[in-house]
Amino acid sequence: MNTLRNKVAIITGGASGIGEAAVRRFVAEGARVVIGDLQDRKGEALAESQGDCCAFRKTDVTLENDVRRLVDFALDRFGRLDCFYGNAGFGCANLSITETPLEDFESQIAVLLRGTFLGIKHAGAAMKRQGSGTIINTSSVAGIAGGYSNHVYSAAKAGVISLTRTSALELGEAGVRVNCICPASIPTPIFVRGIPLSESQFDQAMKTVAGFMQRNPLGRSGLPEEIASVAVWLASEDSSYVTGQAVVVDGGLTSGVPWSDQQAWAKALYGNLSQQFPAAFAELVRS
Repeated sequence: MNTLRNKVAIITGGASGIGEAAVRRFVAEGARVVIGDLQDRKGEALAESQGDCCAFRKTDVTLENDVRRLVDFALDRFGRLDCFYGNAGFGCANLSITETPLEDFESQIAVLLRGTFLGIKHAGAAMKRQGSGTIINTSSVAGIAGGYSNHVYSAAKAGVISLTRTSALELGEAGVRVNCICPASIPTPIFVRGIPLSESQFDQAMKTVAGFMQRNPLGRSGLPEEIASVAVWLASEDSSYVTGQAVVVDGGLTSGVPWSDQQAWAKALYGNLSQQFPAAFAELVRS
């Protein structure tokens, strides 16, 4: 449980969902963590629950001064920066490209892509001076293939993968690694963002979201803690030769159609054909 002992990490979007799971896991692994988030109450409460090794700073990742000050805060508080986990994000409605408001485009690009750029820029500068460090960005399977989210979110997440790769080429020369994680099928509050729900309604809504995320080879939705485990690995020396990679954590979703679904499809198809062409199938059986 000391994989990240004496390391200092910043986790944006760390007040809830995957970010919260990462904060708890990084602290458990021995890291000192600064949470950057717009959710004051949740962020402060989480930091307080983790003790002196954790601090919160309200941060809007779309604002360069906020990101710069977040990095400076971590350096002033803990003396160094070993990991920057750029995880802040949100989604919008899955609308037709012809109906997507410009405001949705601009707000998603600002958080998901500009926010990632600013994190790499300012954390990367500090790490270059230090001569070491690792940057982790949150992308998505939506950045790898179409059909997993709305148009703008998908485009932004594809941009995150590209920024990760190009930044790794430059920062690697200074001893800094850059990777991203592409999750899928992880039920988090992002899916019910903006819906006014009571605590009990929220829990039920999350169960509903999880139920819709089981169509993958493992037959279940993932857990935020499972993404946090991958982030810990990328932040640790165990991944010391890994950089410029988009690590997919999706229960096999992007590998293709689950085997049982393939078998059901084939059975239905050939059952239908055998009814249409009984003589041909009778001959096939005889041969």
